[in-house]
Amino acid sequence: MEPIKIATAQFENKSGDKEHNLGVIRQMAGDAAKEGAQVIAFHECSITGYTFARHLSREQLLEIAEPLPDGPSILALQDIAAEHNIVVLAGLFEKDADDKMYKAYVCVDKNGMVAKYRKLHPFINPHLTPGDQYVVFDLLGWKCGILICYDNNIIENVRATKLLGADIIFMPHVTMCTPSTRPRAGFVDTELWHNREADPTSLRQEFDGLKGRAWLMKWLPARAYDNAVYAVFSNPIGMDDDQLKNGCSMILDPYGDIIAECRKLGNDYTIATLTPEKLQRAGGYRYIQARRPELYGDVIGQSHTSEQKVIWL
Repeated sequence: MEPIKIATAQFENKSGDKEHNLGVIRQMAGDAAKEGAQVIAFHECSITGYTFARHLSREQLLEIAEPLPDGPSILALQDIAAEHNIVVLAGLFEKDADDKMYKAYVCVDKNGMVAKYRKLHPFINPHLTPGDQYVVFDLLGWKCGILICYDNNIIENVRATKLLGADIIFMPHVTMCTPSTRPRAGFVDTELWHNREADPTSLRQEFDGLKGRAWLMKWLPARAYDNAVYAVFSNPIGMDDDQLKNGCSMILDPYGDIIAECRKLGNDYTIATLTPEKLQRAGGYRYIQARRPELYGDVIGQSHTSEQKVIWL
C-alpha cells in the first residue's frame, strides 16, 4: 500500500436543503483537493441534514430519501469527484424499491458509487430500517470500512469491521452536546454560537468540555488503538435543526493518536497522510493476533438476556 491523503470535514448543514449542502460539499472537496487530498469524508446525513428528521412522518421522510445508486445526490457526488479528482464520502437517507428507508453513507468516485453502508442502529426516526451487514471495500489500495455514529459505540462492530479486513474505518457522526445520564452532559446554549465571533472562549469551553470533545476522548482513541485502524471521524458544526453541534472532525492513527483535527468554530477540513507501516507496529495489531476466540466466542455472540435492554443516549 502507498500512503494516502485523507481529509475529514465539518460544516453547518441546512435541514432538508440538499442543494445547499451539496454546494458546500463541492466547495470543500475542491479546496481539499487543491491541497493534495485524495479522499474527503463528511458527516452523517451531510447531504440531507439529520436532527430535523425526528419530526418527519413516513411520507415526509420518503420525499427526501433517494434510491441508491441511481438517485440525484449520487450523480451530484460523482460530478464533484470527477471535477476535483477526489473521492467523496457523505451521508443521506435511502429508500429501496419497497419503500423501506435506511440511514446510508456512501463512497463515490468519478465512476460512481464505490460502496454503500446502512446504519445498523438508526433511531432518529421510527420509520428507518436497521442495516444488517458490515461493509469493507477497496479504496486506492487500502481496505476501508464504514460505521455510522452509534454503531461505533458498540465495540463489537468496530472489531468485526477490522477482522473483515478494514485498515481505515470512516466514522461519520452527528454527536455530542446532547442530554445524557452521563455527568455534565447536555445541550450547549445556541446563543454562544451566534455570539462566537465576539466571545469564542465561552463557546470553545463548552465544545471542548464534557458536553463535547472531552467525552469523545473517553472512547474514540480506544477504538483506533484497540483495533490498529485509522479512524476518520466526521461531525457537523453549528446548528443542526435546533441543536448545536461542535465539530471536532479528526483523524486518528492506529496508536490512537490524533494526527489531524478541525479546530475552527465554523466550516473546516483537515488533511492527514495515512501510512501503512503503523498498521502492524501498533499495539492493537499484536492484541488481535493474540486473541483466543475459543474462550469467548460464544459469550460475545450470545443473545441479550431478559434483563438486558438496548438504550440509545
